[in-house]
Amino acid sequence: MTVRQLRVGSDNFSYLIHDRDTGQAALVDPGMDASKAMGIVRDEGLELRYVINTHHHSDHSMSNGEVIGETGARLVASTEDGKRLGKKVDMEVDDGDMLHLGGVSIRFLKTPGHTPGGICLIVDDSILIIGDTLFIGDCGRCDLPGGSLKEMFRSLRRLKGLKDDLVVFPGHDYGEKPHDTLGNQKRTSCVLNAESLEDLSGI
Repeated sequence: MTVRQLRVGSDNFSYLIHDRDTGQAALVDPGMDASKAMGIVRDEGLELRYVINTHHHSDHSMSNGEVIGETGARLVASTEDGKRLGKKVDMEVDDGDMLHLGGVSIRFLKTPGHTPGGICLIVDDSILIIGDTLFIGDCGRCDLPGGSLKEMFRSLRRLKGLKDDLVVFPGHDYGEKPHDTLGNQKRTSCVLNAESLEDLSGI
């Protein structure tokens, strides 16, 4: 299994996941410019089967149509956020749903708060692709349409219950490093250590 973290624009991250044995691949959050990811797909002869959006915001989803038009990939999103995308969703996923790329497993977690239907991906039980739910040292905004601080608090508490050795890959390069272990974020992140909704609202 290979997961590539690709910078898109000034601070967005996109993720290309592929199975080394079969070449089956998925692109998470193509963003506003998928040229780097598509260059890898072409150069390595990968079979891009899915485009997955962690949430509907355009800085994560604007290139969906371009990528799908070239590859025929299926669009994957939550039911709630899929309704807000400009293109029909081929596969709506809910909490606990699984997707496979050859021998690579992807499990979806519903983590609303930044948007009503935000999702995270656990790849091969080792990598956590987390969109704008959690950044390195912070979390996504909750004051945009559809955002909810209450739901974000619940989602952060749920993430805190996951195993420490998961490697967290966020949707933006807002922290002191581009990725980190969840265990280290549990120790150092003020949002993960908020004990109440009031604590989180004061950060």
